[in-house]
Amino acid sequence: MTWNGEALDTEAYLARIGYDGEVKPDLATLRALHRAHVTAIPFENLEIMLGRPVLLDVAALQDKMVRRRRGGYCYEQNHLFAAALERFGFTVAGLGARVRAGASSTRPVTHMLLKVEADGELWHCDVGFGGEGLLEPLLLRDGADARQGEWRFSLEREPSGEMVLRTEHPDGWFDLYAYAQTPYLPVDYTVMNHYTATYPLSPFVRRPVLQRATPELRRRLTGAHLSVTGPDGKPDEREVSVDELRNVLAGQFGIELTDQEFADLVQAHYPGA
Repeated sequence: MTWNGEALDTEAYLARIGYDGEVKPDLATLRALHRAHVTAIPFENLEIMLGRPVLLDVAALQDKMVRRRRGGYCYEQNHLFAAALERFGFTVAGLGARVRAGASSTRPVTHMLLKVEADGELWHCDVGFGGEGLLEPLLLRDGADARQGEWRFSLEREPSGEMVLRTEHPDGWFDLYAYAQTPYLPVDYTVMNHYTATYPLSPFVRRPVLQRATPELRRRLTGAHLSVTGPDGKPDEREVSVDELRNVLAGQFGIELTDQEFADLVQAHYPGA
């Protein structure tokens, strides 16, 4: 198995994402699993903030995101999801994207997403993009357009042949990332992951970043800045004090750190607290 799905504890994984329906390799199951995963497991980079390596083997991913009920970023989340889908009988391929999200220059390929076959079609799946990411699979076709909860997404093929995932903001479409359909293997993401987790200019090594998507709200904590955005696009923003940080991590993002982990996080990234 490409994604080592045989190593996955499927019962524990399904319990973690709160899914108790039938599991078979069809579109209805794919939609339900995707939405359940996204809404249950938050995007976060706290392993990097705690000075730990980000491991991508299934055993480590299960220990962190299933047993310890933590979150992860794209490589962790989509590796775990790919292993689950593979175990449930889906055909899964990994892809790589260049994040745009307001960038003024071309960025390297550093984002992982998945291409999954279901009901005779190819589907764009991604449980690891964070607050503005998909809630459900999107048909991998030029012109695909779907509303998911309060959010609208589309795919557009550019002259280069790349597909661009967009989400609708109040002022129009906003490009999230662009990708070709060249398949990537797990070993390829090991290299990307090392860059993302260790390169000094990576946005994920400088400060805590947590995000969570739901059908109604998009939550983001960057450093101490908390933003909660509804469908009107107007964020409710404020600074989070260290005294309330632990409650925000648990209440807004579902993350509960041990006493030592929280103390280490505050000491390293919230100086002067």
